[in-house]
Amino acid sequence: QVQLVESGGGLVQPGGSLRLSCAASGSIIGISAMGWYRQAPGKQRELVATITSGGSTNYADSVKGRFTISRDNAKNTVYLQMNSLKPEDTAVFYCNAIKPTPYGEYDYWGQGTQVTVSS
Repeated sequence: QVQLVESGGGLVQPGGSLRLSCAASGSIIGISAMGWYRQAPGKQRELVATITSGGSTNYADSVKGRFTISRDNAKNTVYLQMNSLKPEDTAVFYCNAIKPTPYGEYDYWGQGTQVTVSS
């Protein structure tokens, strides 16, 4: 089992910045990728950014140039630096980890952290 604990959400004004953190613990050996997803009220959960164990990153078009995903392997932590935040970024942000198993890939999720962008 992998446990993921997010932190860093909150209320910020448009144009502001926040940094989310996701600390992984448990059976973390073999995690192939981690990432951030978000879900706004009334909408489906969507990918924000991912980072592989090799350091390759991928971003949703809506956040390219504004958000940066990074990882600290020594701390088993993934970060999401969010700059130039917009009201439409308001959502619950979830941390995700993917771990291959003999039966396929397994997804682990954190409990989510609320990000609200409002003046």
